[in-house]
Amino acid sequence: MDKHDIPLLGNFYTKAEVDQMIADALAEARRIDEESMRKHNRDATIISMILGFTALALFVDGLLRILGIIPPFLDLDVNVLDAIAEKTKVIVEQDIASNDIIRFIKDQL
Repeated sequence: MDKHDIPLLGNFYTKAEVDQMIADALAEARRIDEESMRKHNRDATIISMILGFTALALFVDGLLRILGIIPPFLDLDVNVLDAIAEKTKVIVEQDIASNDIIRFIKDQL
């Protein structure tokens, strides 16, 4: 007769055996959790790298199109440098004409 077998009651586990089974189950659960977290962190890092590189590439593409270094895509011209330069030139010419800055500069020399 086994020491864990009581007639009429059947088999049972001792407190020490139950504690050991709980400890083993917790250790296995921790191992599985750590392994799954490592896999998740690796996958999340790879996804973040891909998204970051894509966002950076699109930003640089847009910047170079705005600066006019890369030609327009699908006839969507977003080059703003010429418009900014023209508006700045008009503003400066108006300021010079209205304030007579040229005469002021000549007087200073």
